[in-house]
Amino acid sequence: MGGGALFFYLSAQLRAQGKTAYLSDVNPELVNVYQCVRDRVEDLIQQLNAHQADHCETHYYSVRSQQPTDPVQKAARFIYLNKTCYNGLYRENSKGFFNVPIGRYKSPKICAPDLLRPASAALQIAEISTRPFSTVLARATTPQDFVYFDPPYHPLSDTSKFTAYSRYSFAEPQQTALKEAIAQLAQQKVKVLASNSDCAFIRELYSGFDIKTITAARSINSKASKRGKITEVLIIA
Repeated sequence: MGGGALFFYLSAQLRAQGKTAYLSDVNPELVNVYQCVRDRVEDLIQQLNAHQADHCETHYYSVRSQQPTDPVQKAARFIYLNKTCYNGLYRENSKGFFNVPIGRYKSPKICAPDLLRPASAALQIAEISTRPFSTVLARATTPQDFVYFDPPYHPLSDTSKFTAYSRYSFAEPQQTALKEAIAQLAQQKVKVLASNSDCAFIRELYSGFDIKTITAARSINSKASKRGKITEVLIIA
């Protein structure tokens, strides 16, 4: 699911056609954010405004150490930390705890009602759940179905192995399983699009598919000189 850019781009068309979108991710924290944006956006805005008013280094580390159980508080915490942490990086340790230090922002914009409310309206046509990618095989079965996969990208080198934003591993065996799922969907004439790194492993893995090279902007890197535009691949089946 990630940032949901493709869904939001297509949402008006899907609504006009009376269709339902099924959005899923293995990260329950991210799924909860989308559910709260859809179902409780005004409560979420209120919580984010409170974080905006209280933001400072002490508040950041206090919020980071908390584990709220209320869904809206959890979603607000997720967004607040994402907006104020170092480089906007979401990273969990092996126990599932967010562990990124505070970023160097003078006045980060934590709450954006002008974006959240339209997102909430768009998400009214979506079913949102915590699921692995393999569950789509039982749901998408016809040529009228379209599936987009946005997995953790395969690392470009041994020194760039941070690709997972959560404690769930997505290494070569999982990349291979995803390819096999895409092949199965393609056999059923389901329309499939997937994104990934532009690297030898991915190109070889998908050698039998239509691969397009695109340019994308990336801002997450410990070295500022290495941030900017990179090439990625789109796999079409």
